[in-house]
Amino acid sequence: MARSAISAANRWKYMKRDKYLYLLMLPGLFLIFLFKYVPMYGIVIAFKDYNILLGVFDSPWVGLDQFERLFRTPDFIQIFRNTFLISLYKLVFGFPAPIILALLLNELRNGFFKRFTQSVLYLPHFLSWVIFTGIIVAFLNPVDGVVNYVLSAAGMKTVNFMIIPEYFRTLLVSTHIYKEMGWGTIIYLAAMSGVNPDLYEAARVDGANKFRQMWHVTLPSIRSVILILMILDLGSILEAGFMQVFLLYNPLVYDVGDIIDTYVYRVGIQSANYSLATAAGLFKSVISLALIYTANKIVQKSGQNGLW
Repeated sequence: MARSAISAANRWKYMKRDKYLYLLMLPGLFLIFLFKYVPMYGIVIAFKDYNILLGVFDSPWVGLDQFERLFRTPDFIQIFRNTFLISLYKLVFGFPAPIILALLLNELRNGFFKRFTQSVLYLPHFLSWVIFTGIIVAFLNPVDGVVNYVLSAAGMKTVNFMIIPEYFRTLLVSTHIYKEMGWGTIIYLAAMSGVNPDLYEAARVDGANKFRQMWHVTLPSIRSVILILMILDLGSILEAGFMQVFLLYNPLVYDVGDIIDTYVYRVGIQSANYSLATAAGLFKSVISLALIYTANKIVQKSGQNGLW
């Protein structure tokens, strides 16, 4: 009891000392509360037969009927499978990409070339998906796109990549990796800058080459950062990327490209079936929460620090 009282006293002392830092936090906390927590009351729509004229609170309760309708929807299994596979491919192939890129950039010794390379790699992240998909469509245009021009010049048949289901998931995953891997390297490069140089010196004395230094020194030193980011990525495994898919897909690739978010948009916004769309979104959020919790527990069981 006495120990907790002392701890509370120290906490208040530090809060009083850093009161201006806490004041700086208030606008950000207010925005988070306003845009993230206040709208949560709308979750109740998933348990109601929502009528826009009656409003959220006056619409009749239907319990879990909306979830039953959702799971009985003929296309739901395919949509869930598409969402999971696209997200899984992005995780499997996209998660190691910024780590590998950061390891390579960390070995560059020419300062100007390193900064120039970083700027070029970061640039796609700052382009909106609207602009980026426009560039992709221009490059893959079957008539005058650069890719098909090269194929034609090589004596091969042109391919309309945007309407062929076999290519669509590969297109989504590869463009996502290209757009975001440069930004992800910032975190890993920041973590690598904190690695003790004496560890590299000791590794060189032991005869370790560059690859061995990266494998036995750099990667173990940033393991905690890698694990935390992996937990966060696992939690968003059902976030297949609404904007990217919505701008790139078309009815010809619905079988492999239609995901939960685009389904929610079509059902909720275009068809005004708000209750069913909310149920689909809530289902996705619950799965994501369970994945984050499970991944965090696994990391903690392995002896590493998790998110909490």
